[in-house]
Amino acid sequence: MLDAKAAASGDSALTRPVALSAEGVWKVFGEHKARFARRSLSERSAEALTKDGLVGAVQDATFQIAQGEVFVIMGLSGSGKSTLLRCLTRLTESTEGRVFYGDRDIMTLADKELVKLRRTRMGMVFQHFALLPNRTVLSNIAFPLEVQGVARDKAKARALELVETVGLSGREGRFPAELSGGQQQRVGIARSLATDPEFWFLDEPFSALDPLIRADLQTEVLRLQKTQTRTVVFVTHDLDEAIRLADRVAIMEGGRIVQIGTPEELVMQPATDYVKRFVAKVSPARVVRVSSLMQPSADATGGAGVSANATISEIAPLLISGPEEISVLAENGRPVGALNRMRALETLAAGA
Repeated sequence: MLDAKAAASGDSALTRPVALSAEGVWKVFGEHKARFARRSLSERSAEALTKDGLVGAVQDATFQIAQGEVFVIMGLSGSGKSTLLRCLTRLTESTEGRVFYGDRDIMTLADKELVKLRRTRMGMVFQHFALLPNRTVLSNIAFPLEVQGVARDKAKARALELVETVGLSGREGRFPAELSGGQQQRVGIARSLATDPEFWFLDEPFSALDPLIRADLQTEVLRLQKTQTRTVVFVTHDLDEAIRLADRVAIMEGGRIVQIGTPEELVMQPATDYVKRFVAKVSPARVVRVSSLMQPSADATGGAGVSANATISEIAPLLISGPEEISVLAENGRPVGALNRMRALETLAAGA
């Protein structure tokens, strides 16, 4: 089992430059916040906060997010995940702590600078679509550009690009009331991307939708991320959604981050009993990747093979009747090792 402090930081997974980081972020609610400020870090236990009549919605959140990473924050209702996202964007003011975009501390920005940062570098999607009812699909998507003062013809051209990107061609002139819930959320996604933001924040954007539409929009997010790489912070309470979308997941409990890791790390090396119970129903084959089971080899042979990044469940058909040693390929198609079929079958059987 992982050391709890190391598991909570999750920084060992970072291999790209840091895009966004949080240092000791707290958000405390209650009438006696002065008592919180007087307490040292070691004195800020849940019991101490309760005694002071305070609620620690976010408690000492510290982590780093790499450029282009999909970082999912998840937990049960009331765990603090949405409050943490709002602290990262300063939609909610933190009680204490620092949040950096690169080397710039967002907490030090004046209101005018903060507004500019949100308009030019951030895109946001929330559970409630908040579309303007008197504007068409095209006009809703173009709205952030109009606010920036972009020329109308350029704003329209960009909006038309995004209409096609999110699969709403032919519905440009419709109003929100004429769209389904899934279509409305696609408009919300397109609007959030209008300014081509560097950072994309999504707070339970699909939780109000039925499962089929939800799956379609998850696919849409993955497709957009593949073609237009951004740094993404995605909040959800749905473990399946987190596993499907995340590079890494931060699991929250009672306002604290209890573990950060890849889906594979969370399932195979849970840091606490809470995390272990949280992921108990996840089949290892869904999260264990070929790269974790393969035997690396500089002399690996080429030919047909499987991706090192594929999960064991994704290559299940090949395991049933394939060769005993399966070639493993890097993203560029170069052979990097071999996967023993029986070892992979054992992992597949573990989730049966």
